[in-house]
Amino acid sequence: MTARRRSDLDEDDVRIRPGRGKSRPRSKERPAHLGAIEGFIIAVDRGRFTVALGRVSDDPPTTLIHAVKARELGRKSVSIGDHVELVGDVSGAVDSRARIIRIGERHGVLRRSADDVDDVERIVVANATKLAIVVAVTNPEPRTRLIDRCLVAAYDAGLQPMLIVTKVDLAEPELLTAAYGALDIPMVFSRKGVDSADLTGLLHGEMTVLVGASGVGKSTLVNRLVPGTDRSTGIVNAVTGRGRHTSTSAVVLRLPAGGWVVDTPGVRTFGLAHVNPARVLGAFPEIAAGTDGCPRACSHDEPECALGEFVAAGHAGPSGTARLESLRRLLRSRAGEDASGERESEPEPR
Repeated sequence: MTARRRSDLDEDDVRIRPGRGKSRPRSKERPAHLGAIEGFIIAVDRGRFTVALGRVSDDPPTTLIHAVKARELGRKSVSIGDHVELVGDVSGAVDSRARIIRIGERHGVLRRSADDVDDVERIVVANATKLAIVVAVTNPEPRTRLIDRCLVAAYDAGLQPMLIVTKVDLAEPELLTAAYGALDIPMVFSRKGVDSADLTGLLHGEMTVLVGASGVGKSTLVNRLVPGTDRSTGIVNAVTGRGRHTSTSAVVLRLPAGGWVVDTPGVRTFGLAHVNPARVLGAFPEIAAGTDGCPRACSHDEPECALGEFVAAGHAGPSGTARLESLRRLLRSRAGEDASGERESEPEPR
């Protein structure tokens, strides 16, 4: 049999596979999901999200549901505090799953990097309004560098910072009041077994992030603020002076009187590679007015800086000198230097 050449073939000689119709063309259009339900993220666990239906201002949200991220979100991350929209099973029944299809615009985003040279910033909490830095007077000893770094992160995120000083029944807090009194930020003193009406009032109606080193009594404080939470508590190692991580993931908890607190795991480092120093300066408006005389790219902590002369002339008010000292200490902290201008030692291991 003579083989047929390609030039002798036409379309009638091509075999058509039976039962194979034309495939539907792909479309980039996505469903509008006009009936999506609002909620916000209160816990994240390995790609699964616990969502409170409603808005943060609702008192209280009606239902807690579990959700996963919809495929159309792609690589977009979902963080604690995010306002989201959901479709699917939003009944809150056991084993039910909803899908997160949209993430709202973020405000008050608290970020940190692994260290000061890591350009990858990690969102700790979104849509917060306050940052409460929990620090113990003793056992463990207060780490002012870590406090300074948390303050810088708060100013950068536009959060109102405050200090919650614990274990004041064991020692006097003069060191902390002297170091941070000039910053004009709320400072609340917490004693074991004593409720603080002042603290409850400051947290009312806010989304407050609690941060602090391990062992400062943060989980004990949370258990007092939100009865029945039963956050694990630990003790401080007598040899190293460090606490043990008892909170392993951040979680949002509703305060009985209204408002929310975000309990975060204890931190040993707080990288600030993402921070713009101009935002830190913006937290000192009475001093920032004197930067017009500074040289270009001034670090505001050098001999040529005009802020010293500006403050000495009384333009920043009676507390100007102390406020400028605090500003420069925070800027040095952001740059990874201690109060003497020397580079800080290597951060503690995680």
